[in-house]
Amino acid sequence: MKHHFSKKILLTGACGYIGSHTLVDLFENGFDVISIDNLSRGYMQLLKGVEKITEKSVQNYAIDLCDAAALHDFFDTHPDISGIIHFAAYKSVNESVREPLLYYHNNIASLVNLLQEVQQRQIPHFIFSSSCSVYGNVKHLPVTENTPLPTAESPYGFSKQIGETMIRDMAQVCPQQQFVLLRYFNPVGAHPSAIIGEIPHGTPENLVPYITQTAIGKREQLTVYGNDYPTRDGSCIRDYIHVCDIASAHTKALQYLMDKKNTGNCEVFNLGSGEGVSVLELIQAFEQSTGKALNYRIGARRAGDVVAVYADNTLAKEKLGWIPQYGVADMMQSAWKWEQYCANM
Repeated sequence: MKHHFSKKILLTGACGYIGSHTLVDLFENGFDVISIDNLSRGYMQLLKGVEKITEKSVQNYAIDLCDAAALHDFFDTHPDISGIIHFAAYKSVNESVREPLLYYHNNIASLVNLLQEVQQRQIPHFIFSSSCSVYGNVKHLPVTENTPLPTAESPYGFSKQIGETMIRDMAQVCPQQQFVLLRYFNPVGAHPSAIIGEIPHGTPENLVPYITQTAIGKREQLTVYGNDYPTRDGSCIRDYIHVCDIASAHTKALQYLMDKKNTGNCEVFNLGSGEGVSVLELIQAFEQSTGKALNYRIGARRAGDVVAVYADNTLAKEKLGWIPQYGVADMMQSAWKWEQYCANM
């Protein structure tokens, strides 16, 4: 007998970069979505952008997930939620090194509170935003979901490892609930409409917004942190994946659980392109795809940066039917279009 779940999904952190793009994808696939975002790192502008793209309105509740009582009240008034996608977390590696307790408190306490509600209310489907930072400095590439996890390189990465462990432990005692952990590699780019994209919190920590802000003149110069790494051109290697591809994987993961295609009640998937791209190669791709020359210099290495990491994404392709649609040139062009859109707002 097929379960008919309500298609009402809670997105935590829906006013963030990946959350807002996933919101568009869920709407396009017929889901009804409600949002919790306390706007400490999210932006109402992104929610408004989603409404413009989809012509659907979203109700956002500005609740701090670390406030267990407020969260409990929210679930009391929304008993028909059948799935949760949990994005809400702080995500800066550098900031986490400077302020570890802030990261442990925010990223872990919020997840504990959310999982308590999931357990009490028997909410059947839970998708967790994990990160390739759980892999740290790995010895063998590409990484698969079975790659043993070393000690994380930063409190941020460790908060994601702890989150995964908590969910695994909970899955053991809640066999009727279904969990998917999605390990993202480096999400970049913007929606093709250029109405939503990445809004950095202060100075960009991620490479692509720093590239586009430098190209448009907001930043004087881009620093490439280190060109003496043991890689093909000396710069760090990452796996860049278009944010719309990441978004579609969340919808597919939900459908996968709802259609009962999962084999265990806690499964892990890598979301990456499967290709390693160096920092210098990414700069070249930007210059080639946009025709803009970039002012950059080579600087010293940065603490917490791993040398190289890229994904084996076979599992997500085979089980979720997820095939990335966008290449590096698309990522760069869409990010540049978004930067120009923001400049003209």
